[in-house]
Amino acid sequence: MSETGPAAEANDSVDPVGRADELRGLIAHHSRLYYEADQPEIADGDFDLLVAELAAIEAEHPDLVTPDSPTQRPGGGVAAQFRPIVHQVPMMSLDNAFDDGELRAWGERLARRVEAAATATFVCEPKIDGLAIAIRYEGGRYVQAATRGDGRVGEDVTANVATLAGVPAELPAGAPEVLEVRGEIYMPVSAFDALNARQEEAGERRFVNPRNSAAGSLRQKDPAVTARRELALWSYQLGAVEGGPAFSSHAETLDFLRSMGLPVNPEIRSVATLEDVYAYCRHWLEHRHDLDYEIDGVVVKVDDLALRTALGSTSKAPRWAIAYKFPPEERTTPLREIMVSIGRTGRATPFAVLDPVFVGGSTVGLATLHNADQVRAKDVRPGDLVVVRKAGDVIPEVVGPVLAVRPADLAEWTFPTRCPVCGEPLVRAEGESDTFCVNVDCPAQRAGRIIHFGSRGAMDIEGLGEQRVHQFCELGLLGDIADLYTLDWDAVSALEGFGAVSVANLRDAIEASKDRPLARLLVGLNVRHLGPAGAEALAGAFGTLDRIMASSVDTLAAVDGVGPIIATSVGEFFALDANRVVVERLREAGVNLESPMVEASTVLPQTLAGRSVVVTGALAGFTREEAEAAIKARGGKSPGSVSKRTTAVVDGDDPGASKLGKAEQLGVPVLDEAGFVTLLDTGALPPPAD
Repeated sequence: MSETGPAAEANDSVDPVGRADELRGLIAHHSRLYYEADQPEIADGDFDLLVAELAAIEAEHPDLVTPDSPTQRPGGGVAAQFRPIVHQVPMMSLDNAFDDGELRAWGERLARRVEAAATATFVCEPKIDGLAIAIRYEGGRYVQAATRGDGRVGEDVTANVATLAGVPAELPAGAPEVLEVRGEIYMPVSAFDALNARQEEAGERRFVNPRNSAAGSLRQKDPAVTARRELALWSYQLGAVEGGPAFSSHAETLDFLRSMGLPVNPEIRSVATLEDVYAYCRHWLEHRHDLDYEIDGVVVKVDDLALRTALGSTSKAPRWAIAYKFPPEERTTPLREIMVSIGRTGRATPFAVLDPVFVGGSTVGLATLHNADQVRAKDVRPGDLVVVRKAGDVIPEVVGPVLAVRPADLAEWTFPTRCPVCGEPLVRAEGESDTFCVNVDCPAQRAGRIIHFGSRGAMDIEGLGEQRVHQFCELGLLGDIADLYTLDWDAVSALEGFGAVSVANLRDAIEASKDRPLARLLVGLNVRHLGPAGAEALAGAFGTLDRIMASSVDTLAAVDGVGPIIATSVGEFFALDANRVVVERLREAGVNLESPMVEASTVLPQTLAGRSVVVTGALAGFTREEAEAAIKARGGKSPGSVSKRTTAVVDGDDPGASKLGKAEQLGVPVLDEAGFVTLLDTGALPPPAD
């Protein structure tokens, strides 16, 4: 295994003694880079794999466990530029669980160790991806802050932490003589995005992720730099306390921290059973990106403080707490090649060909590099070890290279000058970031336009995937979108893999697409800049495709939600004879060119005219699309975010926490489904609760 690559799978052919020694060296090396230098060479997920592999070897060979093994002590250290501070109460690490089975096994271990733990209640907290901190108050005044370090000795960052807006300089009357607060310092995602925007404007390299940015920002020699980075704090634990009140539960300590004016995460929940713990973990695995800060798991703690004492700790971690880790969203892997794909609009997009790596819940072998400027800004090169990120359903992307291990002779990658598909020149217009193949007959563009036309957001032709479109195009069965409605079904039936059922299903799906609403057809036509919202606005305003094609750019631009850029693009599209020929062929095939929305909007009362309603979560009586259509059919708008102009937020099952939090912050009414139906019918909001 290379020093910076993913952990090797343990197997019988590996010498356990040699491998354990190698892993301890690797973990120590990467710990120094992560905790002391803020310059990690591998992603957190890769580091976790190294530790997990060592733990597995030590579990199978207990005689190999050493007192200084990374599995027996907290990670981290103290950098030379900081004054060391000895923690009065050690700051321990947490053991990890990577799935429900490991979480359940932890609960069973608790019950075996202490009988009362079988009925324990728990406190669940989002696991903030930041930097652990201990903040000390004496006589109610802020006096000291230290990083965790190695758990026993941390780094003095008192002056830097004092610049954080969320850290009070003085506590309210009645504060204990000594109060040490444990928490996590982090960089909000919005602050991280703003920081990178400033970096780009200054021509500087972008930061990789909020966690590393937070650590680097906090551990600055100049506190003024820290102050400019907009760091924040969540407090979650008491350390040393002298002269304070007595507590019986962890939940009480959190309430006490709130009363002292310290920020406590509002998403923390007390739960009664492990089943509730599982539900909490699953919820935040799905909604982790609803928050304005990054989380990489959930911390689960026994609530009863006396029971915690009975359970005790190992040399490294408390037995009464565990970190449920989410699948890593960042991993490191070699970049083998940079290639360029040509999309339906002719846009040339560079992408990375990677050694396959499991990240974000799936195996990734390709990742986007966006455009030429991004490749240059990130300075990634074939042969680099790179950080790959995949968050939820977001397309995987290469974050950047690990410069510390780049070979000295690695050549910089240059963008090609000709289309890799048709060989025609690639052109980048002045002032634009994208490069285009200008040959409209490029085979890649033709296939891309047909794939887009049949996609779910356009004409929704089930069974017409990329592979089939490329196959049909290569065989000459498809040349443009109108050819779908005159396909030679005898030729299709003769192809390998096309039985009678699959042919009938595809034929029925294409036939059914003829009845799609006009707005879906407009999206499918692949007009540049025209998305679903603009298509719906045009369909609703004009009612037929013929009226849209006959309208001037000024008339199109006057439609609410369209504007001059979209209007110009629509006008230019329908001014081309080739596009009008395709429209006529669609008409002859029986494709719907009219909008039923016009007729519907004249029947329904415009109870929401000029108003904005946001829907979050699942509703029993509406799909998301139906709810949004119901709002728009009554004259309203259904945006994806909450603002001061939002009339109401409709709260369904499993809603997005950020939208509800924003509504509460701005005082926007939150409705259940019954209230939503009333709002649709009458336009009236329910009276505010007492």
